[in-house]
Amino acid sequence: MSATDLHELLRSLRVWAPEITELPPFDPTAAPPTPVALFTTWFAQTVEAGQPEPHTMSLATSDADGNPDVRIVMLHGADENGWSFATHATSRKGRQLSARPYAALAFYWPVLGRQVRVRGPVTSAPSEESQADLHARSTGALAAALTGRQSDVLPSVEELRRASQAAWQQARLDPSAPSPTWTLYRLRPDEVEFFQGDPERRHVRLVYRRTGESEIWTRELLWP
Repeated sequence: MSATDLHELLRSLRVWAPEITELPPFDPTAAPPTPVALFTTWFAQTVEAGQPEPHTMSLATSDADGNPDVRIVMLHGADENGWSFATHATSRKGRQLSARPYAALAFYWPVLGRQVRVRGPVTSAPSEESQADLHARSTGALAAALTGRQSDVLPSVEELRRASQAAWQQARLDPSAPSPTWTLYRLRPDEVEFFQGDPERRHVRLVYRRTGESEIWTRELLWP
């Protein structure tokens, strides 16, 4: 495909096609006082609307030199303590969070024309809690964690196959097998933005900002 073909293909695509997207009204004056309450409501509505994989999110980090990085990860929970996700502490994102413990998350739910952006400092949970998080997941998740060496250079696909097969066998025989580097992280937001698309492009952007270290939030609207 040439650059021209790609350009034409891009021009043929639509955002929020009406046959798959419903843009519900959003009154920011009726929003709850805390962002996690609104997030919980929006998440439930997104699931009900049939959004595929609504629990996936972009995780943006930066390395020790400040160079940005981003990837898709899975949300493990959200409450007053923050938004949680997990990975190996020895992975690229784990090393980046160790060097610069601040990150940003982005959820995109096109079935309702919604986005949620979250950013703030990140802390790691104690090992016991991290292992409990891992063992509450599927056998496949445990096998993947036991395979380990995430982000390291892989000499061959065959080596991955052998390591994965051994990890699957271990996970099936010992569902409580530990993965020492598996770490549960929590992002405690300084700022959370909710974006609701509008058919007339009068999109609603509501941002919550934390006041210092308190649990008091201020709310503001942003120009779309």
